[in-house]
Amino acid sequence: MESEHSGHRRHGWTFLTNHARVLIAIARDPGIRLRDIAVDCGLTERTVQAIVTDLQADGYLNKTRDGRRNRYVVAPGARFRHPAEAGHEIAGLLAYLAGPLSTPAPATAPATAPAAPTTPSAEVANDTPGRGEPRTTA
Repeated sequence: MESEHSGHRRHGWTFLTNHARVLIAIARDPGIRLRDIAVDCGLTERTVQAIVTDLQADGYLNKTRDGRRNRYVVAPGARFRHPAEAGHEIAGLLAYLAGPLSTPAPATAPATAPAAPTTPSAEVANDTPGRGEPRTTA
């Protein structure tokens, strides 16, 4: 008898939802364009726009205009929606998958040394290729 774990395996499912992937992409690059998120996540631009709207409506993202572009900030202290994880902030997952979340520094603040990661696992994501480099438009 074949169990669900030993026989033909189902393909096509992943651990992260599209909402999580979009949020991670934004956490990695707050100035990313929706079309770039769509390409990176394998989604349509319309789907990404709907997801960003959901994330904003539920308080996970704040959007500001920066010239002709949008700039996003992941809301500090935002918590998971599912009751099983409701006591946990999403910042831990994002730090692990995207690197430590940065908050925009005030224009008048003096330059300071970067803060140390709050958890050792946050260091894993710091070697992400292209981290901190601006996206080019082609």
